[in-house]
Order: sequence, then C-alpha cells, then structure tokens
Amino acid sequence: MCAGISIEISVETVRGVRIAQRAGADRIELCAGLADGGLTPSAALIEQAVAATTSTEVHVLIRPRPGDFRYSADEIAVIRKDISLARQLGADGVVVGALDAAGRLDVGFIDAFGDIQTTLHRAIDVSADSLQALDEAISLGFTRVLTSGRKRSVLDGAPLIKEMVQRAEERIQVMACGGVRASNALQVVESTGVRDLHAAVRTPVGDVGDGDVSFAGVGVPDGFDRFETDADGVAALCSVIRG
Repeated sequence: MCAGISIEISVETVRGVRIAQRAGADRIELCAGLADGGLTPSAALIEQAVAATTSTEVHVLIRPRPGDFRYSADEIAVIRKDISLARQLGADGVVVGALDAAGRLDVGFIDAFGDIQTTLHRAIDVSADSLQALDEAISLGFTRVLTSGRKRSVLDGAPLIKEMVQRAEERIQVMACGGVRASNALQVVESTGVRDLHAAVRTPVGDVGDGDVSFAGVGVPDGFDRFETDADGVAALCSVIRG
C-alpha cells in the first residue's frame, strides 16, 4: 500500500471510463487513437465520459495528430479550440504539449487554459532539455508533467524521473508513465519518488472476421480486432497501490 499516490488511467471509451472509476482511479486521461500514442477525443466522447463519472476526474488529451509536437499555426489554433471545448464540456483538466523548432515549449495556447488543471504530456520526453522544460512548465503554471524519463520503459527512465521530482520541489506534480503495471508499480514509486502514476492498461479483444480486408487496430495481435481497457489489469494496479 502506498498512501497518497494518485493513479491515472488512459482510456478511449466510455466503458474504459467506467472501469477506471470502478477500480478507484483518481483520474482518467481521455483519448482517441491510443495506437497512435493518443489523439484528441470527440466532443461526444468527452460529454459522455464526464456524464459517466462521479468520483474520477476526466482529463482530456489535446493532440491534433500523430507524430512530433512541432505544430503549425493552424494546428495550434485547433489545439486552442479543443481546449476551450473540453472546458465547456466539463472536463476537469487537459493534457497537452507543443515544442518550437528549437525543442523548447511552445506556449501558443496557454491563455486558453482558464482555471482547469493542466498536464504537460510527453512532449517533455522529446524536448531539447527535459529539466529546462520542467522549469518552464512550473513557470507557466502547469499542474503536472507526464514523463517516462526520456525512455520507453519507466524503470529505464527512473533516474531522470527521480531528478525531476527532486528539482520540482513540490511546485509541480511529476507523473510517471511507460509500462506502469501492478507488477512494477511499487518499484516505480520507490525508485522515482513520484506521487502520481499513469498507465494505459489494455488487452486485445474481438474477432477480425472473414475475408481479405481487415480494419484491425495498429499493433493488435493476429486474430484480434482492437485493444480495450483491461478491467482486471486496472483493478490489480489500483489494488497494489491502495492496499
């Protein structure tokens, strides 16, 4: 049991929202296109997710396309509109980030935040300097940053995450991600000092059907159609932390 640890589950369906809430997650990161690293969900999905929660916060990912985080002026305009829409639909927070040509934070949408919570997403992991980006996020008033310590695996990135936690000095929350599961969650907390964990706990489901044409999701194993939030995996993660 780890007292005071917050758990955020990344989901892309209302079913996933309900699973996370039932398991006791503190927040959900609401996305579309998790196979592409997560994209901005539709207005209808945001609205239904907010309606489906009573105790779990809804934080909306704002990411207009796959790929890097160096956005054109048109894309920044879309980000601003999506932030405003998420606020109007009752989201508790947004998850967003952008970089300029030099790899520093692009702040072209900061004034759209209003008074909701804000998470700087993994743009920090591909920024020119993650510690500098952390300082910028603090100065800009972000609530938290989401990071795997510039590595695919959270445990590989643990040394940098720990350095970020120490540097933050509680001025901003540092949330660890990158393969967080029930099997390693306690080790992640111990090795990094974070008080926030983020996980996209998914399992392959469905039948691809007959014929030569397939619309199966990217990375889905043969014989399956798509990924869905893994109810048992989410429950196990929350149970390990909650005790």
